[in-house]
Amino acid sequence: MKIISVNIGKPTNIQWRGKTVQTGIYKFPVDHAVKLEKTDVHGDAVIDRRYHGGIDKACYIYSADHYDEWKKIFPKLDWSFGMFGENLTVSGLDENDFLIGDILRIGGATVQISQPRQPCFKLGIRFGTQTVLKKFIQKKQPGIYLRILEESLVQKGDQLDLIERPHNSIKISEVWDLLYGERPDKELLDFALSFPLLSEGCKQSLRQVQKSKFNK
Repeated sequence: MKIISVNIGKPTNIQWRGKTVQTGIYKFPVDHAVKLEKTDVHGDAVIDRRYHGGIDKACYIYSADHYDEWKKIFPKLDWSFGMFGENLTVSGLDENDFLIGDILRIGGATVQISQPRQPCFKLGIRFGTQTVLKKFIQKKQPGIYLRILEESLVQKGDQLDLIERPHNSIKISEVWDLLYGERPDKELLDFALSFPLLSEGCKQSLRQVQKSKFNK
């Protein structure tokens, strides 16, 4: 795996349901290194820290390999890397290959996988249609949020290497099925809720699944 593009966003005002909302989802490639810091990527706009940034969502990575298929679905968009709001666009990334808690080396930084990305209405605004949310869920290619264990500069061309894997964990794809599948596995859901390396924000969403599916 390798960084294909480093993407940074500036605060952008958008209209949503009659109100002006500020977002940092409009990210575009930059030609310089950026520092992965404990709670965000240095220089990147993180507006609503209830849902973005912070220890468990300091950096978002998405696979460059997914782009061609998305371009066929939305051929009229002005495409560039960063379209999904990712900080790092990475070649060779397959979410099915990774577990919550996996530790990776990116350039000089050490990072840990905390959760898949859950889409919100701002992705729909970026794409010009809220229909992208349903397609995003169906495709099961959510990208990955990272904790930053060791801060460092990263840049285009840096390699990503898996250096440590937890003994007993849960796959990114399994978390996705718990969040959005029609029939989530109760035993796996209970495990995910007790697993210390899964982000608390993702657990909050899983508790809603637990309530709606099993506590009726």
